[in-house]
Amino acid sequence: MRMQYIKRLNSSVTDKKRMKRNKTVIGITMGDPSGIGPEVILKSFYNRFFKKTDIVVIGDFNIMKAAYNLLKISSFRLNRIVRSADACLNPETLNIIDLQAIDMDKFQPCKVNARSGNAAFEYIREAVKLIERNEISAIVTAPLNKEALNLAGHRYQGHTELLASLTGTKDYAMVLYDKKLSVIHVSTHVPLLEAIKGLKRERIEKVIFMAYDFMKMLGNKEPRIAVAGINPHAGEKGLFGSEEIQEITPAVINANMKGINVSGPLSPDTVFLKALNGSYDIVVAMYHDQGHIPVKIMGFSNGVNVTVGLPFIRTSVDHGTAFDIAWQGKAGEGSMVEAVRLALKLAG
Repeated sequence: MRMQYIKRLNSSVTDKKRMKRNKTVIGITMGDPSGIGPEVILKSFYNRFFKKTDIVVIGDFNIMKAAYNLLKISSFRLNRIVRSADACLNPETLNIIDLQAIDMDKFQPCKVNARSGNAAFEYIREAVKLIERNEISAIVTAPLNKEALNLAGHRYQGHTELLASLTGTKDYAMVLYDKKLSVIHVSTHVPLLEAIKGLKRERIEKVIFMAYDFMKMLGNKEPRIAVAGINPHAGEKGLFGSEEIQEITPAVINANMKGINVSGPLSPDTVFLKALNGSYDIVVAMYHDQGHIPVKIMGFSNGVNVTVGLPFIRTSVDHGTAFDIAWQGKAGEGSMVEAVRLALKLAG
């Protein structure tokens, strides 16, 4: 399992292609057009922290142009591309592959609607095609809306599940990454009862290895991994539940035997504070809210969502479509900036 997805990524890009491109190309999907995706992309490009990097947005030119005009940007131009990202990128402009998925006459900003949900799906599907053709080096995703996605007939729980389906990936996990606290999840968008009933040592061990691989990609030579329990006080030796004894502990022991520096199961009410104080580099959380709540309480405005296990690098903002402030020029771009930074680092 260890380094499997990194090897697949490296083997997908030939040396010849690397020489031809000569630098990293980051593809950013526009997300749900009705939300804040177009705005945060434009604002992040305005920062110009990636002057030596080619950036290409996979979306709709007319939508991006409308947001561009709303923000009254004059420091850079938009470059419309009809098909391939490889032939005509201009590093001095914001390059946009125009899929023309939205009819501007029927566009509904700030609202959940099927047209925007379908457009967000099309942007993701095109981005996967581009990375399979080696035309982009990594995918950064602006937020989509799960309700809009499903209204359009695309039955996915979010970006993670959609990308896994498009690539045939079975073993994947969500990471919430921040320099202060990073968390990887055994399960995410499933009912809590299902997450508890479905807790298996094989899955926990795989997630431990994915945590190890991810931290190694970031340059951590010997990652220190903590594994949270699922019951109060990590089960208190069976007093408050048997999941730690039957499933979590065996996974930790197996990972230790294979050379991973991993501790646990540790009490869920203290393990995140220990990691925040520097005792661990990443925490394995058993379910969605167990990992999300501590990360977001500490103020995750500039955090990054990463899907590990895919055959390519995918980072994302860690916020939603924010329809309540969309198309008003109010959205902050901090998470998008960090998502691009991290994609550059991982792809580098």
